[in-house]
Amino acid sequence: MNFSKERPFLLVGAGKMGGAMMSGWMAEGIDPSAIVVCDPGLSDEMGALLKKHGIRHVTAVPETLSAGTVLLAVKPQMMDKVLPGLKAAVANDTLLMSVAAGTPVSKFRSVFGDVAVCRCMPNTPAMVKRGITAVFPTDDVSENQKEDVARLLSAVGKVVWLDSEDQIDLVTGVSGSGPAYVFYLAEALSEAGKAAGLPEEIAHDLAVATISGAGELLHQSGEHPSTLRRNVTSPNGTTAAALDVLMHEEGLQPVMTEAVAAAIKRARELAG
Repeated sequence: MNFSKERPFLLVGAGKMGGAMMSGWMAEGIDPSAIVVCDPGLSDEMGALLKKHGIRHVTAVPETLSAGTVLLAVKPQMMDKVLPGLKAAVANDTLLMSVAAGTPVSKFRSVFGDVAVCRCMPNTPAMVKRGITAVFPTDDVSENQKEDVARLLSAVGKVVWLDSEDQIDLVTGVSGSGPAYVFYLAEALSEAGKAAGLPEEIAHDLAVATISGAGELLHQSGEHPSTLRRNVTSPNGTTAAALDVLMHEEGLQPVMTEAVAAAIKRARELAG
C-alpha cells in the first residue's frame, strides 16, 4: 500500500460512507496505525469505531502530516472550505481519492497541482459491503496505486474502472442514485398491495422481502436479469399479465430511461 504510519492514509469526512469503508478496511487487515481520520463533527458511533481500533482522529489536519493517500468523503458544497486546509498534507507523490459527486479533477488540480487523482463514485449498499464503486484514474495514477485503490474500495463491494471522467456523471445516474430507485420500487409495490386490499404491514413486509430477496437471488445466481425474469414468467400466467403492463411501450423502461437521464443532467449541472 502507498501509505504507512509515517505517510498515513488520511480520511477526510467520516460519515456513513466513511464508516462503512472503515469497517471494511479493518476486516481487510489494514494497519490502523497507518490511518488518520479528520472530521470535526464525528458521530458517537464512528468515534467508538476509531477508539476500538486505535485509529487517530483529528478535527483539523496537522501541518506536519504528509499523507500517502487522501480520501475525500465530504459533501461537494464543502470542498471550497476543506481543500485549502489539506495543502500541507498533499505532496507531489500523494494519491488523492474523492467520492464527492460533481467535483471534477480540475478542481483538485487547481488547489494541489498535478497530483494523481482517482474520482470514485460509490453507492450506499457499501454500508452492507454490497456496493459498487466506479473509478476514473488520471493518467499519472500508477499501477501500484490502482492496486491500492482496488483493495481499499473492494472492501465494501465491487470496483469497476472508467475510461473517461465524463462517465462519472453517467455512473451517478445509474448506480450512484440507483439505490433510491429500488427503494422507491419497494414503496410502490407496497402501495399497490395496499390498494389491492392487503393490510399495510403485510403489504410492506411482502414488498421489502420480495425486493431484497430478488436482489440476493440476482446476486448469487450470476444469471442475467432477463433470464431470471423469464424463469418466473409462465405463459398467460399472473406474472405475464403484470409484465404486459410494466413492459408496455409506455411502461417502466421509458420512465427509467427518463429518470436516469434527469439524474445525469443534474450531476452535470452540479459539476458546473
